[in-house]
Amino acid sequence: MGARLLARLPAFLRHPVRPDEARERVHRRLARRDRDLLALVRRAVYGNPTSPYRWLLRHAGCEYGDFERLVAREGVEGALSALLRDGVYLTVEEFKGRRPTVRGGVSRTFSPDAFRNPGAAVHAEVHSGGSRGARTAVGVDLDGVREEAADLCLWLHAREAAASVAAIWTIPGSAAIRILLRMSAAGTRPVAWFSQVDPGGRDLHPRYRWSARVVAWGSRLAARPLPYPRHVPLEDPLPVGRWMAEVRRAGRIPHLQTYPSAAAHLCRRIADAGLDVSGAQFVLAGEPVTPARLAAVRAVGAHAASSYSTIEAGNVAYGCLAPAGADDLHVLHDLHAVIQPGRGAPDALPADALLLTSLRPTAPLVLLNAAPGDRATVLAGSCGCAVERTGWTTRLQDVRSYEKLTAGGMTFLDVDVARVLDEVLPARCGGGPTDYQLVEDETPEGRPRLRLLVAPSVGPLDERAAVDVFLTALGGASGAERVMERLWRSGAFVGVERAVPRTTPSGKILHLHRSTPATAGRA
Repeated sequence: MGARLLARLPAFLRHPVRPDEARERVHRRLARRDRDLLALVRRAVYGNPTSPYRWLLRHAGCEYGDFERLVAREGVEGALSALLRDGVYLTVEEFKGRRPTVRGGVSRTFSPDAFRNPGAAVHAEVHSGGSRGARTAVGVDLDGVREEAADLCLWLHAREAAASVAAIWTIPGSAAIRILLRMSAAGTRPVAWFSQVDPGGRDLHPRYRWSARVVAWGSRLAARPLPYPRHVPLEDPLPVGRWMAEVRRAGRIPHLQTYPSAAAHLCRRIADAGLDVSGAQFVLAGEPVTPARLAAVRAVGAHAASSYSTIEAGNVAYGCLAPAGADDLHVLHDLHAVIQPGRGAPDALPADALLLTSLRPTAPLVLLNAAPGDRATVLAGSCGCAVERTGWTTRLQDVRSYEKLTAGGMTFLDVDVARVLDEVLPARCGGGPTDYQLVEDETPEGRPRLRLLVAPSVGPLDERAAVDVFLTALGGASGAERVMERLWRSGAFVGVERAVPRTTPSGKILHLHRSTPATAGRA
């Protein structure tokens, strides 16, 4: 893969997508969505004997001619909704191979590899973070990256960010490289790559260093140099803040893509240091954008827009420019079709679950009514922003996981935990978003143990009062009286620990962090 990437990279970087070319591409794709879906399904599903969707469609009694007539009669989303009612869908557990797919009494278990698009090239691989189960490897096709870049180019021009000075703050690896390549192909080549993990660290797998070197070499051959990662840990983010302030002093606009938790933490430190980053632009991706984390960015005069993507699907939606909420998004209809089950949904799917379907021939995985495990509210009416005028008219809000969190033997919704940790505790006990986190591990006897981590930067704290605030707020949010009280009485919830919130291997500060024996005690 490294050789294929290096061979293709110079030509890829020398020819970024121009705005007029991007507009023509997107409009053409929007006009032929039905034909693109039919072509992909004919080749990668009906023409692929090992495709899980071929089994689902056959079980539903839908041959290719039936599929074609259904799309002609109902349109793309109408056809997908009809197929959903006939059992053609995959829950997130089925898609990830965590649970057998059962239709009509027949059971099949599929591996993630079964969904690979046989028509897509593989120039690199990206991996999911593993926060919802086993990590998933997904191939990256440079032609697919260029198709995504056309959408990004139009969105950046609509946001008036195409001429900004771009950087990313993430971790080493092919996911970051995919972002660098997409931005470069969109005409906004990043000048800095800040890494939350030391790229020269001994515990970093050599493939991460080599992938960064391959990209650096290939970009120099193209005379379009891309940055090598520079270590800026989450606990000391001010080098990123100083870079943003220097760009502002030069009369330019800094444009940083990172996680919402990292952006909130950075902006609070920027405010403490008195740096001027007013007018800076953030792209927040990889985590839910909560109101509290968005407020931390806006407090330093910066602007933030969200981006919704999954490792399996790539970019799904970009932020609205006239948002009605913290994460108001426009679905990229030219790349994907999105439906929701609605009333009468199968038991395994919430009515507001998102189901994704691939439309492009370069999609890394073939998705056909596949659930990524997220739910959202579809907004009615027009926002009137420039992104909508591009043709992306469906808007989503409050994209959140609907998979329940189970910790210490109790089950609750992550949206409840996010509100309590990001808003209630900071309001009552001090600090801000990313200062509070739930951590679960096990005692030496194997019993679950749950702790409330509170960052030392919060200052003096009445720990018993913080526990009372947490238990009362979470119990009320879940509709149960003191939902965590049983954990407290049983000894599973051991109270407060003063420590910096822990990060995942992909650099995210999750609201609930599960420590394995390999990661226990490592911040």
